[in-house]
Amino acid sequence: MSVRRVSIPDSVSAPGREGKLTLAPSCPKPPPSFPPLLPAPCLCHSRGGPGWAAMAVTLFWTPLLVVLLAGLGDTEAQQTTLHPLVGRVFVHTLDHQTFLSLSEHVAVPPAVRITYHAHLQGHPDLPRWLRYTQRSPHHPGFLYGSATPEDRGRQVIEVTAYNRDSFDTTQQRLVLEIGDSEGPLLPYQAEFLVRSHDVEEVLPSTPASRFLSALGGLWEPGELQLLNITSALDRGGRVPLPIEGRKEGVYIKVGSASPFSTCLKMVASPDSHARCAQGQPPLLSCYDTLAPHFRIDWCNVTLVDKSVPEPADEMPTPGDGILEHDPFFCPPTEAPDRDFLVDALVTLLVPLLVALLLTLLLAYVMCCRREGRLKRDLATSDIQMVHHCTIHGNTEELRQMAASREVPRPLSTLPMFNVRTGERLPPRVDSAQVPLILDQH
Repeated sequence: MSVRRVSIPDSVSAPGREGKLTLAPSCPKPPPSFPPLLPAPCLCHSRGGPGWAAMAVTLFWTPLLVVLLAGLGDTEAQQTTLHPLVGRVFVHTLDHQTFLSLSEHVAVPPAVRITYHAHLQGHPDLPRWLRYTQRSPHHPGFLYGSATPEDRGRQVIEVTAYNRDSFDTTQQRLVLEIGDSEGPLLPYQAEFLVRSHDVEEVLPSTPASRFLSALGGLWEPGELQLLNITSALDRGGRVPLPIEGRKEGVYIKVGSASPFSTCLKMVASPDSHARCAQGQPPLLSCYDTLAPHFRIDWCNVTLVDKSVPEPADEMPTPGDGILEHDPFFCPPTEAPDRDFLVDALVTLLVPLLVALLLTLLLAYVMCCRREGRLKRDLATSDIQMVHHCTIHGNTEELRQMAASREVPRPLSTLPMFNVRTGERLPPRVDSAQVPLILDQH
């Protein structure tokens, strides 16, 4: 790309602008941030021309951003191929150094915090046989599990690493080619509950091999292989208290071609289960070679013997649908037709008739058996009637006086007057406020 310099007279100005757009006699040296392949913008403005400079910068930087974004879109995630086996434990470590792209002689800084998110390609979660665990962002993550025969084939796991310090993300694809296991069958399988470890402490190869070596002292000589590792939390266990030495627990399933030893058979016997139900330790006839590195819960030991094939379930034979003759079961062969109209009428009409009779009796007692006011007055003595009328009349008079103060006052409330002349003295005080009995004042 070549840039040609054009001379513009000072009288030429941009329309609608008071300032003039000019070209600098010599463009300044571009800053180091400019790429060497693209020339730096050479437009300068003296005054009033920032719009032209912004347009020029946009024309130069837009192709660069498009190229950078296209380069980022073409970047492919790192891909790794793994070969899990059906019925065997699979453990893959998500190491920080792998996702940080450091050289072999450079150690990972201990302060780097990285978390991972793994899922099956095209799905939000992992397959049903695969699990993920990570104790903290400072520790590595683990993908572990045991594939089943239904999981044979190819599965792609996408892992995204998040750097919590620099906010960088790195992707990696794990191509799992799941196939059948080679070697002898392992019909004798035993599962142990290790109380002294968490699941991420057993997943590395060193603790797992140490567990198999210690278990060899309790089993018949033979090759022992790990079949599955499961956290106790995934089996219904509870999160322990944050106390030193308290672990979540992990189930370790081991298989072998050799039969179980007498010691293991005694641990899984009904007598041992009965002792465990009473809170006593189970029967253990041999020395515990797993202690003190692994604290085993011997009450939760499960032995599975697949050497003898289980008998196939017999398919039920369809019959004619008729039961055989049984003297204790004689259902009626025929049931006569019955008419339930009479039963329905009796059930509904009898309560209604009883309710109607009770209603009529109550109405007669309350309405037809009243003596009346006239009969009541004739049966009452005259003195009692006069006394009652006097009380009733006085009560009505008091109520009228209370309702209106304009009525004449009773003589008992009037001021003193001369009995001989009948002259009344004007009241000095409101006698209505003076009580009749002075003791009540």
